[in-house]
Amino acid sequence: MTERNALEALIGPHESQRLMTALQRGASRRDVLAMLTAGGMQAVLAGSLAGTALSAHAQTPKRGGKIRVAGATAAATDTLDPAKQSNQTDYSRCNMIYNGLTSLDASLTPQPALAESFATKDAKTWVFTLRQGVQFHDGKALTPADVVYSLSRHKDPATASKAKALADQIESVKASGANEVTVTLVAPNADLPVILGTFHFHIVKDGTTDFNAGIGTGPFKLKEFKPGVRSVVVRNGNYWKPGRPYLDEIEFIGIGDESARVNALLSGGMDLVGVVNPRSLARITSTPGYAVFKTQSGQYSDLIMRKDMGPGANSDFALAMKHMFDREQMKKTIALDQAVIGNDQPIDPTNRFHFAGLPQRQFDLDKAKFHLQKSGVTGAVPIVASPAALNSVEMALVLQQTAQRIGLALEVKRMPADGYWSNHWLNSAVGFGNVNPRPSADILLTQFFKSDATWNESRWKNPQFDQLLLAARAETDTARRKQMYADMQTLIHQEAGIGIPLFMASLDAHSTKLKGLSPIPLGGLMGYNFAENVWLE
Repeated sequence: MTERNALEALIGPHESQRLMTALQRGASRRDVLAMLTAGGMQAVLAGSLAGTALSAHAQTPKRGGKIRVAGATAAATDTLDPAKQSNQTDYSRCNMIYNGLTSLDASLTPQPALAESFATKDAKTWVFTLRQGVQFHDGKALTPADVVYSLSRHKDPATASKAKALADQIESVKASGANEVTVTLVAPNADLPVILGTFHFHIVKDGTTDFNAGIGTGPFKLKEFKPGVRSVVVRNGNYWKPGRPYLDEIEFIGIGDESARVNALLSGGMDLVGVVNPRSLARITSTPGYAVFKTQSGQYSDLIMRKDMGPGANSDFALAMKHMFDREQMKKTIALDQAVIGNDQPIDPTNRFHFAGLPQRQFDLDKAKFHLQKSGVTGAVPIVASPAALNSVEMALVLQQTAQRIGLALEVKRMPADGYWSNHWLNSAVGFGNVNPRPSADILLTQFFKSDATWNESRWKNPQFDQLLLAARAETDTARRKQMYADMQTLIHQEAGIGIPLFMASLDAHSTKLKGLSPIPLGGLMGYNFAENVWLE
């Protein structure tokens, strides 16, 4: 029961509304007490009810105000093109400006958004009924043509969509009525509404090729955008969700260095910052007026050993590195227990398709030394890490110390956060990545492990895996589907050039004046969708 409902139950809706109206006009606790005792109410009860009324008032979203927010990344490649989003700052910004056909709630269940309903009989042909009365920021009405264009462009190689591997499942997108779109898939996929609720599938105007104006249907309109620097958005007065958004303006910047983000918050320069290191928790929570917001999810920083070049091309070297992970030590000393143990499988324990039966890979220096000697790898091996990939520098240093014990020289190359994703991730023979949570097992495996995926980090290619991935999408029997995902996780665990020691909680920090945050396990900052949900006290 909410505080508002509790108040109504105790004194009735009429009196409750009278108190709330008085508080909205600036009444103090003393004023509320006077109102309650004027009718003869006992002082103790009046005091308790006054507290409930003040709490209910604090939970009521307020209109107005501006906030400054810092994400963890900023790059010259920052984009307003939904198809090309590639980092947390892109996701947060585009969620301010655009909407998808669906959106994902706190259980990652797809909910209607620009599509007010969706239905299928066979998981292959899907009918989406569009919400009426929706306008783009320039006043143009949403039509089926906008949806057809937005979904179809991902399939065109010239678009260079980061979601092309997902969109290739779509055979056709057609307007099937004045307010209806039919999507036909190459093969059945029960997760299509989940896929269409993800960042890249935001809806844009039919024919858009220049995205600099950022014209969408979202809660905010673009005021300013400087890639790698900042963006400013202002309230969309014609937003289709009644009463949303609450804020007048948001300034969003990327600050790659975590300590700089925290300093900016605690000095009053920011109201909300993403991706906080667990080592900063005590400092933040001990500072009056600031708090930490935790989201446990499937986020991981992974050791990448490319299979097509460098020492990772030798499977024994990759196994040696995986056996050098002292996961318990990393959980305690690096993540400060804000994580769960990983097992070199990308599906985390909170996911219904996590394969818990996979034997845990142990920290074993004898096995590590055996596989290293078998690999024949000698000499110094560069390993690239950066603050941009959460905890990766610390993980690399722990690995470096461990490797010395078996005669392996790891040369840690610490790269700056700025430009890490464009210059080093996917380009280094041995290095670290960071994978944000994905809404379904299929999406995660398709984007990062399918043989032809753009973000196939270790360039691992396995036809059996690809076949299982396609079969699992079409499988409507949950038990059989679960077994397929278990087989895929086993293949990754055994063969891919990926080591996943931990699944880390997402930690954000904020001023206690900022209200409305609640976890969405797509990642921090409410699954990067905080903008339309938060307000200032």
